[in-house]
Amino acid sequence: MNFTRWSARLPGTQRRAAARSEHTVSADRPGDGSVPPARAERLTDGSHTVPAVDELPVRDVLDRIPALVALVHGPDHRIAYVNDAYVAAFGIRSAGEPAHEALPELEELGLLPLLDQVLRSSRPRTVKSRKGPGGRFYTCTCTPVDMPDDGDRGVLVFAADVTEHAEAAERLRASEREQRETAVTLQRSLLPQELEQPDDLRIAATYQPGGTEAAVGGDWYDVITLGGGRTALVIGDVMGRGVRAAAVMGQLRTAVRAYARLDLPPHEVLQLLDGLAAEIDAHQIATCVYAVHDPTEGRLVYASAGHLPILVRDENGAILRAGDPTGPPLGTGGWMHTSGWMPLAPGSTAVLYTDGLVERRDADLDEGIEALEAALAGATGTPQVICDRLLRSAGVTAGHDDDVAVLVIQHPARNGPDGDLFRNAALELHGGVEAAPRARAFASGVLTSWRFPAELHDLGVLAASELVANSLQHGTPPMKLRLRRTDRRLIIEVTDGDDHLPRRRRAEPVDEAGRGIAIVATIASAWGSRRTPGGGKAVWCEFTLPRDED
Repeated sequence: MNFTRWSARLPGTQRRAAARSEHTVSADRPGDGSVPPARAERLTDGSHTVPAVDELPVRDVLDRIPALVALVHGPDHRIAYVNDAYVAAFGIRSAGEPAHEALPELEELGLLPLLDQVLRSSRPRTVKSRKGPGGRFYTCTCTPVDMPDDGDRGVLVFAADVTEHAEAAERLRASEREQRETAVTLQRSLLPQELEQPDDLRIAATYQPGGTEAAVGGDWYDVITLGGGRTALVIGDVMGRGVRAAAVMGQLRTAVRAYARLDLPPHEVLQLLDGLAAEIDAHQIATCVYAVHDPTEGRLVYASAGHLPILVRDENGAILRAGDPTGPPLGTGGWMHTSGWMPLAPGSTAVLYTDGLVERRDADLDEGIEALEAALAGATGTPQVICDRLLRSAGVTAGHDDDVAVLVIQHPARNGPDGDLFRNAALELHGGVEAAPRARAFASGVLTSWRFPAELHDLGVLAASELVANSLQHGTPPMKLRLRRTDRRLIIEVTDGDDHLPRRRRAEPVDEAGRGIAIVATIASAWGSRRTPGGGKAVWCEFTLPRDED
């Protein structure tokens, strides 16, 4: 085959030749600003002429380049030519044989279907980093050409060996996968390994790392039992990605658990976190919702630092969205947070979540929250089932582009035998010291009706008596005694109008007071106190029920 003639038939060469002939200017009379063509230039010493590119034999050029070159033609892609590099890589190939028999390496590279596509479309096609024989990688370009000798269409295959680049890319991907696995492991290790399950609530949570890159985010959640039947619920999101965000998240989560033990109102917890976040990293901010559920009051008291609103589906199926108050993210400083509340009565379900669940680049954030409300309205079942359904409805998959954390809380409505295990009783304490015997009689009657064993009955009456006596001596009206039982514990609580919290101290033998709290702390499984909204305090203790009472 005449490769010089064939080269002139390559796509674009005719146009370029015509363009050169139209614009060729004599070396003696160059055109305005034009460069003399490199068709036949003389050396400065006048000894020899440099050959023009069009005069170079194509085969000599192709045989010298290090890339693999093959020319096939016709519907069977019969071999017309392979260059020296091709022969060195895959051996001698005989001209005239069909590619599917004589060029198995093309089939291994997945190029045979591509050859058909190039012939049908008359357009070049390129595939990158295809693995071929011997584990080598090639980037291949298939270009249609005219075959002047037989009138067939041909395909020129040009394959560049990119093995080093492919292996380097694979090493980079492996390193990124390893870094991502490390980051995800760190992130998961900082989240609760097992959620606390309060007596009155059923809770499930899920965390889905986003995308395939190593830089996971700083989403977190937590459930903290506060004692006295109350539960703190937390969800937050540290801005940014990577190990630094996860580390800040871990510090904030630890701080939340420490502040929760102080049993402070939600807005005071956020106030403390705000200052801590600025100390941890002045350039790192985080959003957070801290909420406390009290089953006796049937409501969720919350404070928000720039976080998305809590959603609640009530016992009638209506969706409620938490409104104000909400403050700026943690770490911004200079803001006084306040608490709000929303109902969470028996039969209700609440959802706390991070922005990865509802935020999309092509949609408004409110649209995402409305879609979540619609999904929650139709989601039934256990908290874990609801978690999974909300993720599916939001289109969250392993390839999702942002981290997602979801916390689902159910306050079940209990009836029948199960309802008998959850009881409440309360007594307003009026008058002076005469309220003490009324409180003892009330506690004794309630515990007897709840069929507690004699020992637990007597301990409960003693604890109620000591808490009431302490309130009568140190507190102010209004006062109330409240008893509550769950399937796991007995809770006794006394509230009054004075906000000075009691503390346990060691009473000397001659002291006539100071033993009440010490006695309660000794006989009860746990005790504590907290300030109540609007002033006043609550002092409580609890007893773990015997196993046969579960």
